[in-house]
Amino acid sequence: MKQAMAAITGVIARPTSYEGVWGWMTTVDHKRIAVLYGVTAFILLLIAGIEAGVIRMQLVSADNDLIGAGRFNQMFTMHATTMVFMVIMPLSVSFFNFVIPLAIGARDVAFPRLNALSYWIFLFGAILMHMSFVVDQVPDAGWFSYANLTEHPFSINRGLDYWAIGLLVMGAASVAGGLNFVVTIINMRAPGMSMMRMPVFVWMTLITSILLVLAFPVITVGLIELTMDRNFGTHFFIPAEGGDPVLWQHLFWVFGHPEVYILILPAMGIVSEVLPTFSRKPLFGYPFIIFSGIVIGIMGWAVWSHHMFTVGLGPVANSVFTITTMLIAVPTGIKIFNWIGTLWKGSIEFTTSMMFALGFVALFIVGGLSGVSHAVSPSDFQQQDTYYIVAHIHYVLFGGSIFGAFAGIYYWYPKITGKMLSESLGKLNFWFLFIGMNLTFFPMHFVGLNGMPRRIYTYSAEFGWENMNQLASLGYIVLFIGFVLFLINIWQTRSSRFVSHDPWDAPGLEWSIASPPPPYNFAEIPQVEGLDQYWIMKDRAEASGTRITEPEPLVDPKSIHMPSPSYWPIFIAAGVALIGGGLLSHYALSFVGGIISVIGVIGWGNEPPAAPSNDH
Repeated sequence: MKQAMAAITGVIARPTSYEGVWGWMTTVDHKRIAVLYGVTAFILLLIAGIEAGVIRMQLVSADNDLIGAGRFNQMFTMHATTMVFMVIMPLSVSFFNFVIPLAIGARDVAFPRLNALSYWIFLFGAILMHMSFVVDQVPDAGWFSYANLTEHPFSINRGLDYWAIGLLVMGAASVAGGLNFVVTIINMRAPGMSMMRMPVFVWMTLITSILLVLAFPVITVGLIELTMDRNFGTHFFIPAEGGDPVLWQHLFWVFGHPEVYILILPAMGIVSEVLPTFSRKPLFGYPFIIFSGIVIGIMGWAVWSHHMFTVGLGPVANSVFTITTMLIAVPTGIKIFNWIGTLWKGSIEFTTSMMFALGFVALFIVGGLSGVSHAVSPSDFQQQDTYYIVAHIHYVLFGGSIFGAFAGIYYWYPKITGKMLSESLGKLNFWFLFIGMNLTFFPMHFVGLNGMPRRIYTYSAEFGWENMNQLASLGYIVLFIGFVLFLINIWQTRSSRFVSHDPWDAPGLEWSIASPPPPYNFAEIPQVEGLDQYWIMKDRAEASGTRITEPEPLVDPKSIHMPSPSYWPIFIAAGVALIGGGLLSHYALSFVGGIISVIGVIGWGNEPPAAPSNDH
């Protein structure tokens, strides 16, 4: 048996080509994986956007019958699940992948194959969940899937199984990616880059990655229990059989609130890079921003029950979580005041990236303030399960995470591609998204306080909610135009000219090398002397009478050993996907997937260290 396995796995040489589709499928280059994550996230963003459009068109008028209650439940469930787990998170990971090795002066991530594996598992998990549309068994219990809505009497098809198993698969990808970035940041920094010389984005990535590694096991336990309840006769969440539906809420929100910070901390990191660059001055209060991020990462574990004030936990628990929820606003406020301090007396340049960063700060403040109003349990009793909550989460996650992501895209796009996005189209893109965002979600505060519940598919005209819902649906159209403008902007760069390596006069190490970066990133690993290393280098050069106008000289890629491509990440990921798919169809398929995964792991271990070609 051992000889047979060695024969299967030990003779497969690494791929020798970076070209074509196969080159992308076998790549372990962190920059290419970043692009794969980003493109996948945007495709899924369009899908989630269509689902949001269906929701808004259904609610545009009273007593509307565009879709029925069941389909409406499916739309809001998949919209939220897709946006949280398949858009915002992979967009963040796209930035992690591209920026982190460059920002810390490394040639690659610590585990390149594990990095590729995390992408392919994520992709197959997303496809697995969206297969529910193909078989018309779509999850319909909300992105939080509260028990007992998830139990068989209330959800008779396999939709919740697709949801649970899809998330389990994608959770494995998140933990693998998180571990990779923790090790990369701790072990692979350039000489001289102490922890307190790391860019803020690197710090926020580190905190986010630690949260990923710690939080996802919690929801994994919950998802396994849910799957067992639905398929194997257990009773974890079934009251009639001695289970407790509130247990699911605890498991979900112990994961779910750190998850909120997993979604927002990367955007905070991006904004902390963009604001100094276009204010032409160092970040104000760098240590305070770092420590406030650490405090957010720690305190994020102590606030989950503010999602459960109406469950009946009692006055003591409600009081404790009221206090902790109010306290977590403090480190967020520290960040905001430091960003304002960075802008103060700066030579501000209103590029598209800067406008998105400023939009992030403004919208996140609104979302943060509405969040603090949920901290007070008496007011939360009134706001719970109304559209006020929907307004809050969208100001935080759309106005926060998505605007932060756009700031990052416009900022690093010249580095990724060597080409500049149109600033005029970009500013138009910003205003459509900013106006559309406020038109869509600000009215929801009013209809929520006026009593409109979440998750209702229609309403009577006598409630007086129609005008605000029409305004929100108009805002959706404005948002849609904004995203179309962005796609046009991306498309037009095909024929635009290449720009310099440092178009923004930016402070980070990533701007010292060519655009797009060479396969090896840095020909010579930089020596870091302080925070904002590239500004230090440029100031020294200018003081000596010369200016840095060219990037680090390119060298022959053959002279620097880089990790070779590999078949095994996508092979193992396919096996993991089959295990999940088998649980949804035939268990024999899971058995086949398990065999494929085992062969893949053995092949991974026996894989030659380099491709047979001298070019690799």
